[in-house]
Amino acid sequence: MTRYPSVAGMFYPGDGEILRSEVGELIKDAENKIKVIGLISPHAGYVYSGGCAGSGFGKVNIPDRVIILGVNHRGSGHVMAVDGHNKWNTPLGDIKIDDELRDDLIQRSEVFIVDSTPSEEEHSLEVQVPFIQLLNPSAKILPITIGTHDRDMMKAGGIEIGRIIKEKGDDILIIASTDMSHYISADNAKVLDYLAIEKIIELDPDGLFDTVHSKRISMCGVSPTYIMMTAAKELGGTKGEVIEYTNSGYVSGDFDQVVGYLSAYIN
Repeated sequence: MTRYPSVAGMFYPGDGEILRSEVGELIKDAENKIKVIGLISPHAGYVYSGGCAGSGFGKVNIPDRVIILGVNHRGSGHVMAVDGHNKWNTPLGDIKIDDELRDDLIQRSEVFIVDSTPSEEEHSLEVQVPFIQLLNPSAKILPITIGTHDRDMMKAGGIEIGRIIKEKGDDILIIASTDMSHYISADNAKVLDYLAIEKIIELDPDGLFDTVHSKRISMCGVSPTYIMMTAAKELGGTKGEVIEYTNSGYVSGDFDQVVGYLSAYIN
């Protein structure tokens, strides 16, 4: 069973050759890539956030197994939904789903279930895939859509993911897909977003969650980020590092109503 593109031709080019060229230009390859536990990556259209995403993907090593934690923007299906397809298709071709990792996670989990409904049209997952395909054509992915702010459920999910990765002993990257503040001035966005980023750098998932909610920061992927950070702590992670922070105003010219974008890694 194949999941076909939902936002090709909208969020990114629908033509394979054009997409390959564009993603190649967006990726800012570092001379010495680093192995990381987690990567935070934005998920707007490539014209807005693709450069920021490319900075992140170019900095880190993309292993053969990648978990992608996305946002359930539409509110459909289960709130901790693991994709049930066999493969995903993009204009760059097919990428396999890591069914072994999925089976192991589902068999042991108290919070995740297999439900493909939320991921069918979820752009926050899909826009990450061409970067993975271009950088590591052998990679398998496990897309997971998160639609809850229940702290206990998210913490349990993060611990479960961390323990599965630890037991397998494989190099498995966890990507948390999120944009930062939405539709406020660039100056206000930077102030608020860096309150959240401070907690990411400290690898403090509860501090991040509390800050986002108490300061009303419109960080849409706080839940995927919380889960990734919790898993990273389970795997021995100690801190985060900002790769790039920017906003949509640098493309649109409108700095009064921006969306903030962050690339950062956890180790």
